[in-house]
Amino acid sequence: QGQLVESGGGLVQTGGSLRLSCTASGRTFSSGAMGWFRQAPGKEREFVAHISWLGDSTFYANSVKGRFTISRGNSKNTVYLQMNSLKPEDSAVYYCAAWRALKIIGRPTNCDYWGQGAQVAVSS
Repeated sequence: QGQLVESGGGLVQTGGSLRLSCTASGRTFSSGAMGWFRQAPGKEREFVAHISWLGDSTFYANSVKGRFTISRGNSKNTVYLQMNSLKPEDSAVYYCAAWRALKIIGRPTNCDYWGQGAQVAVSS
């Protein structure tokens, strides 16, 4: 068994930056792609970004492309989401995601494992 633990959420003003972190623990996450989804109040959960196991392939939702950057730590069990130029519409609970596959193609609608979520609020 294992778990995904997010950190780094908080409140920021429009145009500000935040960095989310997600650390995977346990043998369940010995390898695999990781990423982020988000869910705003009253809306469905949506894909944000993912990164391959080796960190050589990334993919972003159009709504965050050019503003958010996903990366992996050297130990591969940590994934980061650097969020710049934040907008009020970025406010949501951000969920760390992990897959058994080494690489994800395109825009996924689900994943194999979920974190508990980290709140991000952007004030106008």
